[in-house]
Amino acid sequence: MHDEIIEQIDSWLARGEKVAVATVVRTMGSSPRQVGAKMLVSSGGAIFGSVSGGCIEGAVFDVCQEAIVDGQARLLHFGVADETAWEVGLACGGTIDVIVEPLA
Repeated sequence: MHDEIIEQIDSWLARGEKVAVATVVRTMGSSPRQVGAKMLVSSGGAIFGSVSGGCIEGAVFDVCQEAIVDGQARLLHFGVADETAWEVGLACGGTIDVIVEPLA
């Protein structure tokens, strides 16, 4: 997977696009993806990879686009209580922390 990530970044950069990388840095409770999972986002709106299996990708995508524009990294915290987890597509509650970093 590491080689695929590098190839995708190189491809987007070769086309003149900017890139942000979102990485899961901490999980507690239920989490569809483990620490180290990555999602790449290009300035053209393309996505590669996943940080949650779909339940927070939309929000992470938006923050990646912001980071591409302003060049600032961000730490995101997502938490879902057991009672509401099914509403967002999770089997049970948990928290996921994701760092979003624009590539220089």
